[in-house]
Amino acid sequence: MDPNLFKINKNIYNAQCIGNVEPIEFMIPYPSMRSLIEGQNIKYSKQTIIDEPHLTNLDFYNYIQRTANWLESIGAKPKHPIIIPTLEYPQSEILLYGIWQLGAVGVINANLDHEKIANQLDDPLFISDKTSLFNEIKTFSEKYNPKYKPNLSEEALITFETGNGIKLSHYNLLVNANSIQKALDIKSRTKIYCNLKPDSSAWAVFKAILPIYSGCIFDKENPDLSINTQDGDYLLRYDFQNLKKFSKNDIAICPENTAAISVGSIPIHLTDFYLTKNDLKIKGHSVMMGYLNQELNNSSFKKDGFFIYF
Repeated sequence: MDPNLFKINKNIYNAQCIGNVEPIEFMIPYPSMRSLIEGQNIKYSKQTIIDEPHLTNLDFYNYIQRTANWLESIGAKPKHPIIIPTLEYPQSEILLYGIWQLGAVGVINANLDHEKIANQLDDPLFISDKTSLFNEIKTFSEKYNPKYKPNLSEEALITFETGNGIKLSHYNLLVNANSIQKALDIKSRTKIYCNLKPDSSAWAVFKAILPIYSGCIFDKENPDLSINTQDGDYLLRYDFQNLKKFSKNDIAICPENTAAISVGSIPIHLTDFYLTKNDLKIKGHSVMMGYLNQELNNSSFKKDGFFIYF
C-alpha cells in the first residue's frame, strides 16, 4: 500500500476511536442497514410505522423487496452508487432501503449536477425525480434474496451536500441514529415527524432510519415529537460554529460526523469534539469513512482527530 494512503487510513481510524473504545467494540443490534427492517419484522411485522399512507413494518418491507427487484431489473448491482431522487414521502425512503437491500450505495446529490457527480463515482445510476416508485415496482415480486450482504464497515451512503463527497458506512448511520435515540430518550411507539427532504445525510438518519430504529410511528398530523429545520420540538442546525448559543433543543448537524454531533452543546453518545474560532476537531464512532478526495483526507485527518477548518 502507498505509505501516504496507509497514513491517511490510520488517521481516519484513529479519528473514529473515542478514548480507548474502537468502533468495533460498540455493539449495534444490526449487522447492516438492510437488517434493520428485517429485524423489526421478526417481532413487529403488524405494527404501524407510517400513519399516512398507512404502512406496517411488513408493508414497508414488501415495498423494499419489490424495489430491490426493480433496481436489479434496470441494471443496478451490489456496491453500485445509486442517486436518490426527491420523491413524495415515503418513496425516497423506501428506495433508500431498496438500495441497501440490493447491497448498493445510496448517493445524495444536493449541491452538484449529474456530470460533476459522474466524474467522481464509478458508473452511478441516476433515477429521475419524476419517477413514481409505487408504479415502477407494483409488478415485481415481494420475494428477494440478496446476492450480497455488506458488513457494518462498508459504504452505505455518499452525500455531496457540502460540495465534497462524504462516505458514510452502515455503522456510521446506525450508531448516529442510536446516539440520537439515547439523547432524546425516544420510546417505542412515539409518534414522530421530521420535515427533511432527501438532500442530506440528516434526512437519512432522522427521517429514514431513526423512526424505524426506535420503533416509532411517522405521523405528520399529530406527532408527539417533531424534529425539523424550523418550528419543531427540536431544531436541526448546521451553524455549529455558533454552538455556544444553541438552546438545549437545538441539534447540531455535521455531515462529516454522519449527521448529529450534539444536542445543545452536549456531544451525542460516542462523539467528542473541541470547537475553537478557527476549527472543529471531532473524534468518535460517527466520524465518516472519509472524503472521496484523498487530498482532503490528507489535510483534514490528523494523528489526534478529524478537523474542519473555518
